[in-house]
Amino acid sequence: MELKKESIQMLRIKNKAAAQATFDEDYNVPDVKPDIGRLVQSKADVSMEEVRLSEGRALLKGTLNADLLYVGEKEGRIYSLSAKLPLDEMINLEGIEGGDKLCLKWEIEDLSVHMIHSRKLNIKAIVTFYAVVDELAVVELPVSAEDQEVSVKTEKVRLMSLRVHKKDTLRIKDDITLASNRPNVENLLWYMAEPRNLDLRPGENKLRVKGELAVFLLYTGYEEENPPQWLEYTMPFSNEMECSGCMEDLIPHIEVSLLHQGIEVKPDPDGEERILQVDVVLELNMKMYREEEHELLLDAYSPHKECVLHRKKEMLESLLVRNFSRCRLTDRIEVKESQGKVLQLCHSSGKVKVDKTRITDKGIVAEGIVALKILYIIGNDEMPFYSMDAMLPFTHLIEAEEIGKDCTYLLQADLEQLSTAMADGDEIEVKAAVGLNVLVFRQWEEQLIESVEEQPLDRKKLESMPGITVYIVKAGDTLWDIAKKFYTTVDEISGVNSLTEKEVKPGQSLILIRQG
Repeated sequence: MELKKESIQMLRIKNKAAAQATFDEDYNVPDVKPDIGRLVQSKADVSMEEVRLSEGRALLKGTLNADLLYVGEKEGRIYSLSAKLPLDEMINLEGIEGGDKLCLKWEIEDLSVHMIHSRKLNIKAIVTFYAVVDELAVVELPVSAEDQEVSVKTEKVRLMSLRVHKKDTLRIKDDITLASNRPNVENLLWYMAEPRNLDLRPGENKLRVKGELAVFLLYTGYEEENPPQWLEYTMPFSNEMECSGCMEDLIPHIEVSLLHQGIEVKPDPDGEERILQVDVVLELNMKMYREEEHELLLDAYSPHKECVLHRKKEMLESLLVRNFSRCRLTDRIEVKESQGKVLQLCHSSGKVKVDKTRITDKGIVAEGIVALKILYIIGNDEMPFYSMDAMLPFTHLIEAEEIGKDCTYLLQADLEQLSTAMADGDEIEVKAAVGLNVLVFRQWEEQLIESVEEQPLDRKKLESMPGITVYIVKAGDTLWDIAKKFYTTVDEISGVNSLTEKEVKPGQSLILIRQG
């Protein structure tokens, strides 16, 4: 017997693993750079040059780029330098092959830079890599039987079907022109460009991306009497990316990571170094789902022939809840007394790290931190720049009613807003907003009908059954189940018993006439 089937696509994890790369390197200050008197701030990112899959493992090659801001030992001016540390790591992933699709993420768990002496530094860092190998599975859902003599039992189900699964990059490039009261740029010392308030919406074969870049830069001008200059700028952007298969009604889960950030100084029409070209590349790991309704074939029989059902076990999933939640944080951070009174804050940056999640009867509880770096100046005319690190812990409930052990979820945490202000000379008030977006799927195992084999009826069994039966309905009975058991049809039962409804009640009497 032919079955009509409909297809859905599901993403399944073939394997996943994590590995840590540890750095503990001594680094000599280049000859062109002056001696180090005091470290101010450090930052780091990872550049991945090669990711190669072989049987059972992933080979990673790249660079840990550490940038340092420091005060010179003699003249007390501020400088920066960059150190590149080679990265060569292997992740064991049993069962993977060369053509598999690897999703790789990483997190710099710890970065610490210490002075050994004025010409040598020690750089320590831990980078954790998270590797997931996904495979696309096409599940064939039986929805009806082609044979008119066969009675079928169906159920409406709403399932999640994966429609888009791809990685792409988005380049954001724009210029900042210095205000007229700012000196020309001689040397760009330090910069950061971080995406905030991202809004990603699927359209017809495209993805609309809106947001803003929080840009900070520190530079020296040509006039020696001028102190170092810093500038904070919010750069809004709006782009459209081509995305084949994308539709407005899709449910997106898009992880955004900062792949590259750079600022280049360019001359203005008068030839003066007053234009700053910001260049940022974001990597988007896109999964987009559609919620679809299907009429799932659960059972089949015929009063005229035996139907042998062959089933296959499949895991299905439906959308339980989609929640956009925001956690607002406020705290005061004390400044070390030895550094002096804070006169002005220059810049603050932060990263969200979710340490653990747990499911409760009300939803998902996420626990983590916002790791902060704050650059500020104190009342020291010779070299006022200082930096401090701080952590804002948070615990937040993302509401998801009816979530249970049969559920899985995709959680995304982003720093949407961050502001710092002086409470007084000894304390900094911090306000932050963390966006916690979650997709919760309910998963269950279903024995799907793969095929139906037709066989002749068992005549001996059939002849042993009475032609007419009076049946008393039991709890849990349905007309379809009764019809199957007594080799008749729902229409026949309804006609003989003058039933106007498809529901029957326990204790109800039915006259059943065997058709086989």
